Amino acid sequence: MSALRQVQARPYGFPYDGPVVPARTALMVIDLQVDFLSPDGYFALKGYDPSRLREILPNVNRLIGVARAAGCTIVHTRQGYRADFADMTPFEHWRRERAGMAGTKALLRDQPGFEIVPEVDVRPGDVIVDKTANGAFSHTDLDTILRAKGIGCLMFTGCTTDVCVHTTQREARDRNFECLLIEDACASGDEYAHAAAIHMTQVEDGIWGCVADTATVLAAFGA
Repeated sequence: MSALRQVQARPYGFPYDGPVVPARTALMVIDLQVDFLSPDGYFALKGYDPSRLREILPNVNRLIGVARAAGCTIVHTRQGYRADFADMTPFEHWRRERAGMAGTKALLRDQPGFEIVPEVDVRPGDVIVDKTANGAFSHTDLDTILRAKGIGCLMFTGCTTDVCVHTTQREARDRNFECLLIEDACASGDEYAHAAAIHMTQVEDGIWGCVADTATVLAAFGA
């Protein structure tokens, strides 16, 4: 692997001040779980096509491999509630009933659907953050982990672009992390919402971060 360079993102390069520094950079792999990617999981039960999400897995794994080899931290997140429902509010119970999922095991932490799909390259040394909210910073130790490691730059992959990816990205920007959204390594069940999240990232000269595709990121890593 050759010397790392700045990612030629839009509307500005990532990081803004020079080449990627692996020790200061984490690849965020958001919610690539069975419940979102399987044909009978939560996402499918909501009426969405999980094949859209599965299409990004090759790009995600390429990015994981190159980022890990360079020395970046790999952070996986998983969304789900306690098996005893103790952390599920009445409103969240109502949403499950409204979606026809009352009594199901969708998005519960003791169920197979909560686990990351086996196709994703998870290894010892990766960080796994479990969350209940859409954003990975809410009620978790993610911020503490990143700051303990001296990480200030985050590259985002996973699902869904418009919900958990974008919410976490916005939380990160409000905490002054630099954010890069890798547009073909994240996905949504709604193509319009996916495009809108990419657009919103770049408004006001990149208020929520910058955007690049997988090939551009790999090129910056010399891969």
